[in-house]
Amino acid sequence: MKGIKIEPEIDLQIDLNVTSYIPDEYIQDANQKIEIYQKIALCKNEKDIQNIIDEIIDRFGNMPKELENLIAIARIKYLAKSLNVSKIVSKLKNRTTTVVFTFEQNQFQLDLNELVKKYGNKIKFSAGIKPMVTLELGSNSEQQILNDITKFLS
Repeated sequence: MKGIKIEPEIDLQIDLNVTSYIPDEYIQDANQKIEIYQKIALCKNEKDIQNIIDEIIDRFGNMPKELENLIAIARIKYLAKSLNVSKIVSKLKNRTTTVVFTFEQNQFQLDLNELVKKYGNKIKFSAGIKPMVTLELGSNSEQQILNDITKFLS
């Protein structure tokens, strides 16, 4: 009530061709699994991510790939929100993965010149009410897709 403006949180939609869940063989107890899902969903920065990774490994042992992917998506989520990205969708076309990043209305904050220098013809821009950036990744490896998206958002 002190006149502090609170920005509404972006409702981020992520749709990637990546397997991401907690396998039943890794955590059998449904309540523990829900607890871990909730903790991952609440991660807001790298420190939160590292804390949940440490907790999971301490409690359950080395993580399976599917859970590592889930945590990588949580990392992508907080990075994307900081850039006002509202949607991330991957598409497989001609054996090449492309990822489309949709930004909130009038909230595009990327340096286009820097992106063109770095990615060349692998990146395309679409202006409009909700600007979009399409990035051609080339790789279909789940781990590489997640790494490339994280690097792009960093």
